Amino acid sequence: MSNGTTSQEFWLFGYGSLIWKPPPHFDRRIPGFVTGYVRRFWQASQDHRGTPEAPGRVVTLIERSYWEQLKDHHDSAPERVWGVAYRIIPGRVAEVKDYLDIREINGYTIHYTPFHPATGVDLAILPTQTPIKTLVYIGTPENDQFVGPEDPHQVVDVIFRSHGPSGPNPDYLFGLEEALNELSPESGDGHVTDLSNRLREMMAARRVPTPDPSPSLPQEHHFRRAASVDEQEETEKAS
Repeated sequence: MSNGTTSQEFWLFGYGSLIWKPPPHFDRRIPGFVTGYVRRFWQASQDHRGTPEAPGRVVTLIERSYWEQLKDHHDSAPERVWGVAYRIIPGRVAEVKDYLDIREINGYTIHYTPFHPATGVDLAILPTQTPIKTLVYIGTPENDQFVGPEDPHQVVDVIFRSHGPSGPNPDYLFGLEEALNELSPESGDGHVTDLSNRLREMMAARRVPTPDPSPSLPQEHHFRRAASVDEQEETEKAS
């Protein structure tokens, strides 16, 4: 046993669209957080929330030690990056893990990180030991889709204009803000909130209706081997 998992368990951590769009074949969904990272809209999206000609912006995780060396307009970040951990049904682990391992993910690579369940989570759904070892997809600074620090107004302008096969980029930003706010009284992210507020102001100034946030309850999706746009986004490809 390691970090609360066994060879029969496979946990996946979602910090972007996975929060409200679950992966296939999960039987447990636990809110909580990881440490040692900062969440930022520093990853370009060419195939889901944008196009190769006009990439959108989506979130990735930055190692805090690296982020602290950069000049970021948002010069503070919470110690905890909140999100959701999903346990894949034991009988489907090999199928799902093989699917995740072999699938090409544009700019994102596989990492493992300890996940801390939120206070008050039903003990019956927790593994014997915590934190839980979770797989997470991260767009590291080495990948060619990583854009790094940008002026928030520039980021918001890109998000405002971007639209891809998975839908408008603003829907993603507002959906993430809503999903984070519902996880815990302390799960909000100032970076996400500031960008959301700036985007609302921009849309109001340009008389563009603000879209409704994504549904509060997780949306289940059927597992598909086919390279569908929607299924790829579920596993954080476009976050």
